[in-house]
Amino acid sequence: MAKKLKFSKSFKDCYIKLPDSIQKKLDKQLWLLQTDAAHPSLNLHRIKGTSGIWEGYVDKFYRFTFEITEEYYYLRLVGPHNIIDMEDRRKKL
Repeated sequence: MAKKLKFSKSFKDCYIKLPDSIQKKLDKQLWLLQTDAAHPSLNLHRIKGTSGIWEGYVDKFYRFTFEITEEYYYLRLVGPHNIIDMEDRRKKL
């Protein structure tokens, strides 16, 4: 059974600031995450130095981060590649 998507407030706040073209690409990638998480365009991998935070590609310049639970992909952040630096800062808090 496919996992559901759950969105953090931070993810929602970032999403609405994205250009429309990036929102459309992200929507497609999130659909892939739910239906075929092994799809190569997602390029899913754990973020180094974190315990259980993953990164996926929207395109060459944009990324999204998430955690995996039994039922959900919990989406944390989306934005330019430097969101990975934001995840590094968040884990230190």
